[in-house]
Amino acid sequence: MGHRVAKNATWIIACKLAQSVVALIILMISARYLGPSNYGLLNYAASVVTFLLPVMRLGLSEILVQEFIRRPDREGEVLGTAIVMSMMSAAGCMGIVFTFLSVANAGEGTTILVGVLYSFSLLFQATELVQYWFQSKLLSKFPSIAAFIAYVLVAIYKVIILMAGKDVIWFSISNTLDYLVVSLILLIIYHKMGNQKLKVSLSLAKEMFSRSKHYIIAGLMVNIFAQTDRIMLSLMINDTVTGYYSAAFEATTTTMFVFAAIIDSFRPTILEAKNENSPEYESRLIRLYSIITYLSIAQSIAMTLLAYPIVMILYGKSYLPSVNVLQIEAWYVIFSYYGGVRNIWILSENKQKYLWIINLAGAVANIGLNALLIPFMGAMGAALASLLTQFFTNVILGFIIRPIRHNNYLMYKGLNPKPLWLYAKSLLSSLKNRRKNKKKKEVSES
Repeated sequence: MGHRVAKNATWIIACKLAQSVVALIILMISARYLGPSNYGLLNYAASVVTFLLPVMRLGLSEILVQEFIRRPDREGEVLGTAIVMSMMSAAGCMGIVFTFLSVANAGEGTTILVGVLYSFSLLFQATELVQYWFQSKLLSKFPSIAAFIAYVLVAIYKVIILMAGKDVIWFSISNTLDYLVVSLILLIIYHKMGNQKLKVSLSLAKEMFSRSKHYIIAGLMVNIFAQTDRIMLSLMINDTVTGYYSAAFEATTTTMFVFAAIIDSFRPTILEAKNENSPEYESRLIRLYSIITYLSIAQSIAMTLLAYPIVMILYGKSYLPSVNVLQIEAWYVIFSYYGGVRNIWILSENKQKYLWIINLAGAVANIGLNALLIPFMGAMGAALASLLTQFFTNVILGFIIRPIRHNNYLMYKGLNPKPLWLYAKSLLSSLKNRRKNKKKKEVSES
């Protein structure tokens, strides 16, 4: 099982690593070309659209892997129903984006147009739910390859519009193109690999929604403290300061795909262990916490020490105010992904009803901290607010809310580096054995 997890994660990381190299090059060029103001505008529009992602997804992305494991004979029905539900929700979300921008940014035609064009990505993110079928089979190499192909094509598109000297409106379309390509590729691969045709069931939709609905409010609350900082910076100060903050955040997230890959690869094995009442269930959770803890600490230290050269290389002198922001934002990663591991435990233990309490508390804390710190510290205040919110939501609340307190015990056990060391040792041993078996096979065949 450990080898399957590692192999699955390796595919994701390898493709994402190649993708991040392309992303960094395009980011360096486009951020300099757009300047802090237009770059901030683009990120403001992205934040407004991203804020509505939990509504578009209806919480289905959180339960689909488990649904595929629970209903192997109805996979096509589960996937088809989820996609249709999300597409209908996406259409409504696009209307909400237009209404919000028309009120909040009345008279700002460019801002409204950029936001509306960006919102079309919601439709294709709905069809992208097919990636969770691949995750449930530990076949993440297919979504990873699809994402890389899409990103290369979008990178080519961005180079073309940069060479043509197009304005920020043309950049707002790129995200939609990205999800469109990924969705088409994954649906084609599923059509060839999946044993079941996509179907829609009203009764299954009701049943899945009864389980997923808890994640809608929870997701909205998460997005409040994930996106509110940029929205509040734009509305309270200006797009330029939002650009500084967004640049630091983007630099922080360039390596976050590693953590996402590890968590996505562990998720089905943890859920399977729980489903089978295996003693490995909590061991795998502790192991995952240990991996996330020490990898994220290493990244945070590196980014704190190298913040100045990172900003200079990626963005140039015009983004120098992002340096101090990055040194704070770099520590956001540790506590952010603690929440991702905790949510696997919550789903396994069927404690979704506590998510809204956790995330409502986090949202209120984030809005309050941003309102308090932004007027005095600007972008640095927003970064500090995000860091404190993540720590409060994913660590402190776990001690306060009694029914989820056991997860904090598992988190504490994960602070011991021994599970990480034993896991790494077992992987190395597995690789050595595979090489020996391969050599023996080659010798016998010769």
